[in-house]
Amino acid sequence: MDVGAPVRRQGPPGEGTIAERSRPGRRAFSFPVLDVDPVEVPAAFARATPAGLPEVGESDLVRHYTRLSQMNYGVDTGFYPLGSCSMKYNPKSAEAAAAWPGFARVHPLQPDATAQGSLELLWRLERALCEVTGMTRATLQPPAGACGELTGLLIMRAYHESQGRQRTKVLIPDAAHGTNPASVRLGGYQAVSVPADARGLVDVEALRSLVDDEVAGLMLTNPNTLGLFEERIEEITSAVHEVGGLVYYDGANLNAILGKCRPGDMGFDIVHINTHKTFATPHGGGGPGAGPVGVVERLTPFLPVPRVERDDETGTYRLETDAPSSIGRMHGFHGNVGVLVRAYLYVFLHGSDGLEEVAERAVLNANYLASLLPGETPLAFPGGRPMHEFVATATPLEKATGIRAMDLAKRLIDLGYHPSTVYFPLVVDEAMMMEPTETESKETLEGFAAALAQAVAEAASAPDLLHEAPITTPVRRLDEAKAARHLKLRW
Repeated sequence: MDVGAPVRRQGPPGEGTIAERSRPGRRAFSFPVLDVDPVEVPAAFARATPAGLPEVGESDLVRHYTRLSQMNYGVDTGFYPLGSCSMKYNPKSAEAAAAWPGFARVHPLQPDATAQGSLELLWRLERALCEVTGMTRATLQPPAGACGELTGLLIMRAYHESQGRQRTKVLIPDAAHGTNPASVRLGGYQAVSVPADARGLVDVEALRSLVDDEVAGLMLTNPNTLGLFEERIEEITSAVHEVGGLVYYDGANLNAILGKCRPGDMGFDIVHINTHKTFATPHGGGGPGAGPVGVVERLTPFLPVPRVERDDETGTYRLETDAPSSIGRMHGFHGNVGVLVRAYLYVFLHGSDGLEEVAERAVLNANYLASLLPGETPLAFPGGRPMHEFVATATPLEKATGIRAMDLAKRLIDLGYHPSTVYFPLVVDEAMMMEPTETESKETLEGFAAALAQAVAEAASAPDLLHEAPITTPVRRLDEAKAARHLKLRW
């Protein structure tokens, strides 16, 4: 199948910035007639020079930003096959509910008695998340999964200190998410890598050799970062528990097991949930997001405050701050409640049967897409069936044509698709990590696979085309390494 030209609309050549469209004297606004006496701005607060704001007409202003918005790629315009990131379509029913005045206009400093609806929603959501994960209590404060990781590690530290232990190390798989070792360091621990075996699973014998009385815990996700289910998970968690350690579940891949099994039943003590990956809330681009953290019974005293509590006699809800062993507050007020409203809608509109179907469809979609891979980009670990995501490798293609995973990714942009994650996890050469999620149709997966097959065919017939890609975007191939090392955070 020839997928043809890109499906995304592009702005006109040389769109430039709004400042470049500025012309002296043009206005896109007018102030009402002043009906109060003018007051001079105190000299200490007055600018010495004009602000240099752009001067444009209203139509130019609206058209410029509308064109820029049409150049964006988002979940409402296309498919994101990003492995590990789990970019789901966000249902509009949840967006509508989050905009209801009762949620959107509530103030975090209102008395509890005037915010009962919001507090009840948070109380019910916490219990639903605990049911899904097998935990006892949870905090909804963390604004993202990475903050959830830090929250869990601080709880881990507080627990060990309460037991009179001074642990120094946390174990993480060598294919773990990059935030895991970073969070371990922020939590004050040394990160120790656990190797994978030939099948891409945790090498249990190597794990046993690393477990000692210096180990505070293990961070792990199941299915793992390669999309493979850790078949010896009970042995893994038991090995850590035998030395008094805790086992932390990175919730990045919870989407694969919803309703099928629970981290708590596998032996995990702490769980974080990425709501955008599991319950289809907005990804956030760094925020606002949500990364709730659940814990087993013995860790509940250390959860952050405030906590939502219910008075069973009156049926009312309150924010409780009296918790002497708490690690404190991890976010302003009670987290990003607007995102949690969206998660609540996703959870309760699906119900238990619907959430189980989410997992089934996510795994089905991943396996179907994996079956459509060109022979030049096979699965990195073909011995086991993947769960909700998989890792392919472009190594055979590179050896045959010199075309790398990054070249394929750039060409897919020209063919109208967002590329997959590339070069992660680091343990796979020329990695291409793909996760279609449950929200994509069979036709979408077939279209993406056809585009990938076209790019692979072009690698042999027209390699220069892939080396030059993308050619249809306003900005050509970027120097991503330089961009990461030399950040420009303002214009």
